[in-house]
Amino acid sequence: MSENKDPHVAHTSEATEGVKFVYDFTEGNKDLKDLLGGKGANLAEMTNLGLPVPPGFTITTEACKTYLGSGEEPVELRDEVSAHLDALEKNMGKKLGQADDPLLVSVRSGAKFSMPGMMDTVLNIGLSDKSVTGLAKQSGDDRFAWDSYRRLIQMFGKTVLGVDGELFEDALEKAKEAKKVSVDTDLEAADLKKLVTRFKKIVKTEAGRDFPQEPREQMDLAIRSVFESWNTDRAKLYRRQERIPGDLGTAVNVCSMVFGNLGPDSGTGVAFTRDPASGHQGVYGDYLQNAQGEDVVAGIRNTVPLADLEQIDKKSYDQLMQIMETLETHYKDLCDIEFTIERGQLWMLQTRVGKRTAGAAFRIATQLVDQGLIDEAEALQRVNGAQLAQLMFPRFDEGAKVQQLGRGIAASPGAAVGKAVFDSYTAIKWSRSGEKVILIRRETNPDDLDGMIAAEGILTSRGGKTSHAAVVARGMGKTCVCGAEDLEVDTKRRRMTVGDTVVEEGDVVSIDGSTGKVYLGEVPVVPSPVVEYFEGRMHAGADDADELVAAVHRIMAYADRVRRLRVRANADNAEDALRARRFGAQGIGLCRTEHMFLGERREMVERLILADADDAREDALKELLPLQKQDFIELFEAMDGLPVTVRLLDPPLHEFLPDITELSVRVALAESRKDHNENDLRLLQAVHRLHEQNPMLGLRGVRLGLVIPGLFTMQVRAIAEAAAERKTAKGDPRVEIMIPLVGTVQELEIVREEAEQVIAEVIETTGVELKLALGTMIELPRAALTADQIAEAAEFFSFGTNDLTQTVWGFSRDDVEASFFTAYLEKGIFGVSPFETIDRDGVGRLVRDAARLGRETRPDLKLGVCGEHGGDPESVHFFHEVGLDYVSCSPFRIPVARLEAGRAASHSAGSDHR
Repeated sequence: MSENKDPHVAHTSEATEGVKFVYDFTEGNKDLKDLLGGKGANLAEMTNLGLPVPPGFTITTEACKTYLGSGEEPVELRDEVSAHLDALEKNMGKKLGQADDPLLVSVRSGAKFSMPGMMDTVLNIGLSDKSVTGLAKQSGDDRFAWDSYRRLIQMFGKTVLGVDGELFEDALEKAKEAKKVSVDTDLEAADLKKLVTRFKKIVKTEAGRDFPQEPREQMDLAIRSVFESWNTDRAKLYRRQERIPGDLGTAVNVCSMVFGNLGPDSGTGVAFTRDPASGHQGVYGDYLQNAQGEDVVAGIRNTVPLADLEQIDKKSYDQLMQIMETLETHYKDLCDIEFTIERGQLWMLQTRVGKRTAGAAFRIATQLVDQGLIDEAEALQRVNGAQLAQLMFPRFDEGAKVQQLGRGIAASPGAAVGKAVFDSYTAIKWSRSGEKVILIRRETNPDDLDGMIAAEGILTSRGGKTSHAAVVARGMGKTCVCGAEDLEVDTKRRRMTVGDTVVEEGDVVSIDGSTGKVYLGEVPVVPSPVVEYFEGRMHAGADDADELVAAVHRIMAYADRVRRLRVRANADNAEDALRARRFGAQGIGLCRTEHMFLGERREMVERLILADADDAREDALKELLPLQKQDFIELFEAMDGLPVTVRLLDPPLHEFLPDITELSVRVALAESRKDHNENDLRLLQAVHRLHEQNPMLGLRGVRLGLVIPGLFTMQVRAIAEAAAERKTAKGDPRVEIMIPLVGTVQELEIVREEAEQVIAEVIETTGVELKLALGTMIELPRAALTADQIAEAAEFFSFGTNDLTQTVWGFSRDDVEASFFTAYLEKGIFGVSPFETIDRDGVGRLVRDAARLGRETRPDLKLGVCGEHGGDPESVHFFHEVGLDYVSCSPFRIPVARLEAGRAASHSAGSDHR
């Protein structure tokens, strides 16, 4: 069992001595999710509320971690399980697998965080060749007994013994073909009995052993299988996708079986207290008569809407509605509920706070505030920046000319366009080649997770809002349309047929997860209403889009009231600055002046670089000065009254010159034609002179200002003159000049002295009083470690976390992301790219220490961040924690940063209060 060892866990029998590993459902509560997992904690909570929950017990996550750490179960576990099983048998009045009247149990996973379909479940444990006849006699239904037995062998064979599930599916399909029926429920007892024999042969052939007939062996093997399913590839992939820690382990729930496959007065379903797609209140969910729970989740049979249950079984329907109201009021949130009806008796099998779409999250949060169930602070915690970003994605243009193929259930919103693919392998392969794809399946299962992640959207012909595809897609924020029954999906021939239209693999399709509509070809998109709201083009009103905008507006207003962090934009021109301001930017945290040297001005920069005399260099700088000045005037006007941090030239000069290979070829061809170009020859000499093996660690940043006379002073003069002109025009420029790539205070002191001299000259010349702050970027480890010294010459720090990440890790971002980051993510070395979310332990520690050291020297030191991390939700929380004054990010991410800054402040205030 050594392959199961988890390096994060090192439990020993001594360490577990005296630890309780098994809890009856009557012993837990919803606050014990760390120990009992979400499912176990909530089963206990429902039991405490007096709801009809089948008796059972939960094996803790600690038992799982012990098993994964050592490859062996805790020595105490077997005895504890036996004791709880004895109690369960006494409660039920029958024994596990008893021949004449068997107690049957389910063994189900249940981690702290919901991982739908990613880990193992086995139903009907306790059935055997002997007890199946007893079950048939007690139930009075031979068909039910043999159907339950074939399900056990099928699930047990696949999940516990590792048999290919397709073998069971193929045998089931052949049984239906032989009977000339299309659905499982049309198979009779004799057919199912033959199928059981076939399934047992499959197990014997594929697993090399007989299907176990001893009930306790079945249960013990199933428990162990659930433990091991924590570390399956699909579970690890899902955790990486959802950023769930890998060392939590899963609990195991052993629950007495109740049966939804006992005939038309039985069934199973999934219900939501509100629509998880829209957030609207009503009756939402799916119900399937004469079925077990896995049939609904797997989407193998199309369900009926939950509302139909009122006509099918009004007593159970009314009871369910009352329970749903009780649970939502108790949990104060949308609840996702699994239930079974056994011959008219309703049983609750699970509840949890339900996954929801981004739009539903904002609507539900404000609805619950209006109903008095939660306050604004809690509403803010119920949404997040990732959801807000999803709401800002474009949507399909309703006025476009389209060819609609069909319509299914709107399971997860969004506008997704891509090439049709019919299996996960192709989805991954094409996606890695840069293609956008739509994964089309009859129904998805957990093995499709890789393809679902790779795809732009998911389309299925079966299943409803509670199917595997719908639940997983909503959790990932993927567009999904389910249950499009008009679409005939043929995965073997790799095509989809709709009437006379055939969609082959590779054909482009578009799916609308908000309406459920499926289109042939690419449908054009338009901006989302949330983006239009942020840009001031939409206001809250009565229709559905405006209702969403109103919810976003309310939560954003509260976030802005409580947040401490200010949010600035990374913007290099007036157009971007104005858009950022509309999105709520409170200034510019990074204006990259190198972008002002591109385009038509590149020739001027080339002349500056080629200048071999002081006069030529000064002429080139004088030519650039008025252009830079005008850029800054426009920028300061756009951000009038708000701070603007201008970074002096940072990148290596070779970036402004032609590519060395292309230029060498051009010169060589010219020489072969004896058509010499003097300028090209000089350019080639300059390119060779400036060529560096690693230019990102070479002549750039502050080093340029120290080596090329007049470069930085020209930029400072342009900034100062622009500020003076704006003040003369009654403007209010608030300018900060930032020196990049400083590694030692001496560099900063030299540049600062030159800058102050230029500013003084501009003040004297214009007669305008200017106060321009001078600071630096902290993007080198040495700068962070000597921040107390650097703060003597800096009025502000802005952490350049992109470069700081590169220099701390020794990564060249442009190279490593394409070469080995994928492998690092797959192997779990990274939970997420350190360029996407701040590395708290390494880069974050330098930021924290530099902030502390800098303020020890200069208590009023202004601190900000201008790397990509400034718009990352998790990173924003870190920057709040370490006491920065602001974050800066791209204009489109400003609303996300505003929201997360509010959530960070609200969360810390709540923690302090508690």
